[in-house]
Amino acid sequence: MGKDPLPDEEIAAHLAELPGWVREGDTITRAFSVRYHGGVALIVNVADAERLVGHHADIDLRWDHVRFRITTHDAGYRLTAADFELAARIDRIAAAHQAQAHNA
Repeated sequence: MGKDPLPDEEIAAHLAELPGWVREGDTITRAFSVRYHGGVALIVNVADAERLVGHHADIDLRWDHVRFRITTHDAGYRLTAADFELAARIDRIAAAHQAQAHNA
């Protein structure tokens, strides 16, 4: 996965391909509605994928939703292609868990 910081134009193009993900500074975030135990299972599956690709999200689990926040720490906390590839993986895993978009 590419770990070079992306220019704003590429970031915008990647976000257009990932509905539900929002840029917050040099991070992208998304939350999914899922009950607590379902959120734990979702996190375990995401963690397995993260281990395989060598990239991880910051994860916040609440009783009714889970929020993912992604940036590339070893690129100076900037957005890279790796972040968007991980976001797409998280979307596929969340869909398999029937997690819905969470309106925070």
